[in-house]
Amino acid sequence: MRMRPKKNRESRLEKVSYLFAKTDEEGKLDISSTFSENQKEKLYIEIGCGKGAFVTELSKRNPGVNIVAIERVSDVLMMAMEKADREGCVNIAFLNENADKIDIILPEKSVDKLYLNFSDPWPRKKNAKRRLTSPMFLERYKRILKDGARIYFKTDNTDLFEYTLETLNAAGFICENITNDLHASLMNETNIETEYERSFSALGYKINYLEAFLNCHI
Repeated sequence: MRMRPKKNRESRLEKVSYLFAKTDEEGKLDISSTFSENQKEKLYIEIGCGKGAFVTELSKRNPGVNIVAIERVSDVLMMAMEKADREGCVNIAFLNENADKIDIILPEKSVDKLYLNFSDPWPRKKNAKRRLTSPMFLERYKRILKDGARIYFKTDNTDLFEYTLETLNAAGFICENITNDLHASLMNETNIETEYERSFSALGYKINYLEAFLNCHI
């Protein structure tokens, strides 16, 4: 179902436009311009930020890092930007882009942490390449991740979780802190819930979780 266009969209976007990430002539993120008054050494990325519950809390817990939130649905992104504005999150910038451009947008070896929260499972086999943990996307992530960087992955979809474990291992990543019930695990102590996660876990759905990093010896 398509989201209805938001009222007063142009004026609302103008109010939070200062939160848009800045890109150079080649379309690549200009980190120094984007975070001109608040540039930090570390960069965290969330692909598919939704309405911003996760990324704004991530910002509050990590004031000493820069964060870029990527969302392809413009009205959803606007709501995330408004939330960041209301809560005074000065270390977040937002991009209205598709994830398949991530290695074009982000500089090589620039990312310390990459968050993939409740990505579209694309259940049909013919659409497998569109999954954010398909081999094609993992190769893109390799180009932007720093040595020692981590991927954090959450989903309520068991099939996608099993698929992701397979593709990560095949691509040379090491997976750890793997659980099929995040909220009953030790990792839940530092977990930040998304809007989706909050509503579905309330209905009794279990959340799958893993962390992955590259095996540098491969």
